[in-house]
Amino acid sequence: MNYFSSQFKLGILGGGQLGKMMLYNTRKFDIYTKVIDSSADAPSRLACDEFIQGDILDYETVLNFGRQVDVLTFEIENVNVDALETLEQEGIKVYPSSKTLRTIQNKATQKLFYTDNGIPTAPFFRFAYTSEIKEAINHGGLNLPFVWKSARFGYDGNGVKVIRQISDLEQLPNVECIAEELIPFKNELAVIVARNADGEIKTYPTVEMEFHPEANQVEYVLCPARLPDAITKKAEDLALQVATAFKHVGLLAVEMFLTKDDNVLVNEVAPRPHNSGHYSIEGSYTSQFEQQLRAILNLPLGNTDNKVAGVMVNLVGAENHTGNVHYKNIETIMAMDGVTPHIYGKKQTRPFRKMGHVTIVDKDINKAREIAGKVKQTIEVISK
Repeated sequence: MNYFSSQFKLGILGGGQLGKMMLYNTRKFDIYTKVIDSSADAPSRLACDEFIQGDILDYETVLNFGRQVDVLTFEIENVNVDALETLEQEGIKVYPSSKTLRTIQNKATQKLFYTDNGIPTAPFFRFAYTSEIKEAINHGGLNLPFVWKSARFGYDGNGVKVIRQISDLEQLPNVECIAEELIPFKNELAVIVARNADGEIKTYPTVEMEFHPEANQVEYVLCPARLPDAITKKAEDLALQVATAFKHVGLLAVEMFLTKDDNVLVNEVAPRPHNSGHYSIEGSYTSQFEQQLRAILNLPLGNTDNKVAGVMVNLVGAENHTGNVHYKNIETIMAMDGVTPHIYGKKQTRPFRKMGHVTIVDKDINKAREIAGKVKQTIEVISK
């Protein structure tokens, strides 16, 4: 099929920053795009050819939108999967598939998928309701501490809590959930895999992630990871195993734990471009956003090697600041070598809201990390 400067239409469910960054590349290739999002101020609205405001969790809305495009993708998991399934039955290409998304949307079914496919992951218990957990602890089946995760709609530290004592359960919603063994890990890693419909598959280099201790959000992503080759190969092989098991088409970000004894366990996956791949815009031969297009359109996959070492810093709203956003000291960081800010276009800031990111590139990963620390200390996302 001719995607370029043609009648072909690519539909994207969700108009957030991931969609916006994917649209840089549809512009580059002159691929016609149609985007739907519930917000009239969605970051993607200015970069697409056609923007529609609508509820992507509503069956009829997604169905009607999908019937107007040739290939449908999404930049957020919280979409109506029943509508995607119907569209596939009607012959619309949906990538990643509704089957994959249905499995991944629910953390309990995602974990069961790993168990069924021999993919190493932390041991867990599944509960229909949070209220059932106390009984499991009292009867000795479940030991403290553990990680509570809501089965649905958790993201960026929401829907995840470490339970060290029974009283920690009290403020949690009474929903379907899992209780996962607390893994004493050395490091959190991620590998992005790209796979097209023909089965061509490539991994990006393993990245290491440094987390904010309170917000449970990634603060720094470093690529390449500062780890021995044997460990990064183990992580990349595991990510390939996961993508192959899903028969995935598109990008799959595989987040992992590196245990104290150098085993690698899958934590969870995201079937889309991911925070851990943002460094690739400046750091890789092919950015994750271009690669997503190549994969879902069944084009040859691009080179995933690094051109240069990269560190990504998330720009999140400062605590005690809510309202119209102001990026304090942004000119100061732009004066630093190898520093590129990406502003997502969200007009309102609030504590820990993802407002943008900054990439720092250098030939030396340690130098890039040092500059990233200065960037983090310098720029502030505040309200006016």
